[in-house]
Amino acid sequence: MTLQKDVLLATGRRVIQREAEALSMLAESVDTAFADAVALILAARGRVIVSGMGKSGHIARKLAATLASTGTPAHFVHPAEASHGDLGMMARGDVALVLSNSGETPELADLVAYTRRFDIPMIGIAGRAESTLLRQSDVALLLPPAPEACDKGIVPTTSTTMTLALGDALAIALMEHRKFSPEHFRVFHPGGKLGARLSKVADLMHRELPLVDMGTPMGDALIAMTRRGFGVVGVSGADGALAGIVTDGDLRRNMAGLLEKTADQVMTRNPQIIDPDALAEEAVALMQAHHITSLFVIDEARPIGILHIHDCLRAGVV
Repeated sequence: MTLQKDVLLATGRRVIQREAEALSMLAESVDTAFADAVALILAARGRVIVSGMGKSGHIARKLAATLASTGTPAHFVHPAEASHGDLGMMARGDVALVLSNSGETPELADLVAYTRRFDIPMIGIAGRAESTLLRQSDVALLLPPAPEACDKGIVPTTSTTMTLALGDALAIALMEHRKFSPEHFRVFHPGGKLGARLSKVADLMHRELPLVDMGTPMGDALIAMTRRGFGVVGVSGADGALAGIVTDGDLRRNMAGLLEKTADQVMTRNPQIIDPDALAEEAVALMQAHHITSLFVIDEARPIGILHIHDCLRAGVV
């Protein structure tokens, strides 16, 4: 069979365009019910129980993970398994978020009935206003009547995209209301590239510093510089503050009579520094911008650590 690339490209573009148009319709349809849903979740003492069957179930799993990772405790309950014991995962104080494009998914019946019996608030997302799910819901979020992306209108595509986007919107609204910070996010994402990007300087820095006092002979400063292996030595003033640093470049610029000088005569004053609470990603950007490989970490003017570019590389920050 010969591939008709122009036909395939046209299909791909048509599907994406239809889904984009559906998302625009969804954005325009968001009303006060969305705010009511956010308020209902905020008022819950327990968790958000997210459920859906089939393709909606896949979306529900993703939304449960997104909620949980952005400060809203949540987990997924499979509706079919719920009828065989998993309803016990729900309790008073929880709130249910139930997804079904038709709003008539048979497998959801027991779960919906359980929420009604035990006064568990329920948010329904569906594409039919008169569906059983939305009529039973405390807050009904209605998807606009956008056609599915396939010409036959039978494959869940546009409907699942809208459901995913609406669920993400709920998660971000909750996240912003709770003032969920990058530090909070890092707690839930300690591993992988994301966790590395959100690491703080204090997490990666070395606390044993290459440091000498003002007036230290350069011979002793060189020993301190070599011992730590960072290619730099800090120079402390009488008050303990960082007065400057001696780098390899400073050594080259002062080769003539180097050992007859003191560290403060050779040092670079006002070096680049960083706060221990800064993100490691910020430290990398600073080092790259100034073409340096180390930063002294300063707290209230005093050096408390040193961060090398290799520490960031090992952690996966760059």
